[in-house]
Amino acid sequence: MLQFEQIAYDYYGDVVINKNLIHKAGFASRTIPTYVGEWILYNFLEDGELTEESRSKISVFVNRYLPQKGQKEEVKNRLLNMENVKLLDDYSVSVNLKTGKRALKIPFLDMNDAFISDDIVDKNNLLLTSGVWGVADLFYVPPSSHYENGQVWMRDFKPFQIGSVDVEYYKECRSRFSTQEWIDLIISSMGFNPTIYNEEQKNVLVTRILPMVEPRINLVELAPKGTGKSFVYNNVSRYARVIGGGKVSPAVMFHHNGNNTPGLVTRYDLVVLDEVQSIQGDSTGELVAGLKIYLESGRFSRGNTEASAESGFVMLGNVTLDENYKPVYMEEGLFNEIPNFLQETAFIDRLHGIIAGWLMPRISKDTPSKSLGFKGDFFSEVLHNLRNEPQYTDYVNLNMRLQNCNDLRDRKAIVRLATAYLKILFPDLQVTGEEFIKYCIAPAVDLRQRVRDELHKMDREYAKVNIKVQINETTQKLLL
Repeated sequence: MLQFEQIAYDYYGDVVINKNLIHKAGFASRTIPTYVGEWILYNFLEDGELTEESRSKISVFVNRYLPQKGQKEEVKNRLLNMENVKLLDDYSVSVNLKTGKRALKIPFLDMNDAFISDDIVDKNNLLLTSGVWGVADLFYVPPSSHYENGQVWMRDFKPFQIGSVDVEYYKECRSRFSTQEWIDLIISSMGFNPTIYNEEQKNVLVTRILPMVEPRINLVELAPKGTGKSFVYNNVSRYARVIGGGKVSPAVMFHHNGNNTPGLVTRYDLVVLDEVQSIQGDSTGELVAGLKIYLESGRFSRGNTEASAESGFVMLGNVTLDENYKPVYMEEGLFNEIPNFLQETAFIDRLHGIIAGWLMPRISKDTPSKSLGFKGDFFSEVLHNLRNEPQYTDYVNLNMRLQNCNDLRDRKAIVRLATAYLKILFPDLQVTGEEFIKYCIAPAVDLRQRVRDELHKMDREYAKVNIKVQINETTQKLLL
């Protein structure tokens, strides 16, 4: 065991798991998030070990409740033959105020109009927000005098999620770890092997989860293909939603006027645009206009609907590297490979930081964690719960001093980013002045500085600014 593993095992016990086992459990042929696989795995382990018997039980469970995508019509046929079908899937519910009905979405069956009872919704309120992975008992109601069309009904539902988390205990036990041990535990919990990354690369990994722990953080990561950009957002938290390349509409992002349903920013802690270089904007420009307002204020307006949300926003884009493993357009402008409609300086200025994904190595056989880490559902809930705790922002505002930071957007960005680093790395707020600057303020400044540098390249009206940490009497006391 690595040092951090023993401490994690001693103090966190049931909420940590051997991340290496997930790769041996036989989920490779199924498309499920890691945190769901860990939930299944944990329930079949014997004294923390993956025995042949537990492996066999997992295989039976997966084959019974998690069919492969090519079996969709087979499952539908079973329903048509009036069989009860138990299916593991990512279920969610939409509410149509015009019809006064709720509709159950079953992604595996490509179905968005199944029936769900009020009772099941009341017991599983998360179905109305981010959706919930779980096993549903489904059956088919054929057309009749009462029902014009046939419909799939949910009879029962067993969610795969932790009931509650003791965030205070999570904070208290942070003191048992050194800062480097804690960082390694966080990285292992994300599914990565901390032993193969240097300090700079570990910071990139931690930075990826900042929007999961602090509301309305807006980032862009630029990196070559195969560096694991989207893995984090697809597998760490059920409160994150990834949109692949293609056309993204204001209706999907904010609010659908046609059926009066809320958009993604109101339902998730984080919305991620993956493969942004292939994203198509709408011809009206409404998407970018809406994003500019939302990224600035957290508010949006569509039709007669005006609302606010706390979701973060992340864009993931591929960049070409030169022979020195630096972006080809480093000097001309990092956004040269991003679609033109996303290159507006007023839009870029609303991003809090640029993640230097080009520093990351390609995914290899050594990349996945082989160590203990927090179980995915537990870690996801902790990050989600920490979003609403104000004492971290208070700490940053009280102790942060900057030079050459007169722009309000710069300061707001750095405060928000530093707060997120503080929540992740020092949840107990037991941080020295040196650590506060090194692990929270300095990386936050770097993230925002890259935005300012790119704005200057794109438009000389944006002055060249070099933001620095100010070492004054207050900061000096922190460093002692």
